[in-house]
Amino acid sequence: MLPVKGVKMRIALDAMGSDGAPVPDVQGGVQAARRFGQEIILVGREEVVRAELAKHDTTGLPISVVHAGQVIEMSEHPSQAVKDKPDSSIVVGMRLVRDGQADAFVSMGNSGGMLAASLISAGRLGRIPGVRRPALSSIIPNLTGYSFMLDIGANTDCQPAWLAQFAVMGAAYARQVLGIANPRVGLLSSGEEETKGSEVVQAAHQLLKGLGLNFVGNVEGKDIPAGLADVVVSDGFAGNIAIKTAEGTAKMLLATIKAEIKARPLAMLGGLLAKPALAAAGKRLDYRQYGGAPLLGVNGVVIVGHGRSDALAVENAVGVAINAVDKRVVEVITQEIAASQASLGAEA
Repeated sequence: MLPVKGVKMRIALDAMGSDGAPVPDVQGGVQAARRFGQEIILVGREEVVRAELAKHDTTGLPISVVHAGQVIEMSEHPSQAVKDKPDSSIVVGMRLVRDGQADAFVSMGNSGGMLAASLISAGRLGRIPGVRRPALSSIIPNLTGYSFMLDIGANTDCQPAWLAQFAVMGAAYARQVLGIANPRVGLLSSGEEETKGSEVVQAAHQLLKGLGLNFVGNVEGKDIPAGLADVVVSDGFAGNIAIKTAEGTAKMLLATIKAEIKARPLAMLGGLLAKPALAAAGKRLDYRQYGGAPLLGVNGVVIVGHGRSDALAVENAVGVAINAVDKRVVEVITQEIAASQASLGAEA
């Protein structure tokens, strides 16, 4: 991803979000400021953040710090935590976007906390008009490139109209940010026939047929890595399992291939020749390259990353935020949701 030229942005970054905070968060912020040339606002306990920041050469870099005295831990109940901790880095970062002091907010912190903060905290952004439920989304590599999947964890139980709205938002993101002119939209199910899947999935299938999207029907789990759909729609329960299974499988395959090569002397010779290809495959399958997951449907650009993120993942998550702001994702989704209301009728 290249820096956005001629556009000035302010990206709020949760410095207390990752499992190793503030080390990878601050380092990733510094790298992002250097790479993209946009202002990075580090949000967190100021004394701690500045101490970490002092370890880096920030000469000439547009980096500032906003104090937030509390931290929402991964183990806390999201809704209660955002109410009990109004000065947490997540709530303060969200407030910066709401009040126009930042163009986007990025955090490697509690994903449930991010969702709750966007909707019910003192810094809430609220939903885009007409959106019933925001959805977490992510890139999944496949044989032809990658797919964009949502929901991956924000909504474990869904209504058919919510899934239909996820499709509308996902298709809009795929067009605007991923550059896919007419994205193929698939509905994750247990079979390709429209009569397969739960009652919710079957009802959502019928709604999707009437939305004017490039709907290719149901897709099974095996169809995602095959690249049969550019946008994959799911409830958050199945979507979360699917994406974590894909990440674990990719890691297992790469580790198995390396172990088998090392176990065979002749294979090690071939492995030396294949090393560049293996490295390229590893990079393509590395979640860090894709940064973070856009929380679509909230009235602002919000990106959620893995708690285990390192500096590279944080840097790339900032890049995702910059691209979403540059491509006017919130504005386009607002328009697309409004246009879909007539087709969904009372369902939405």
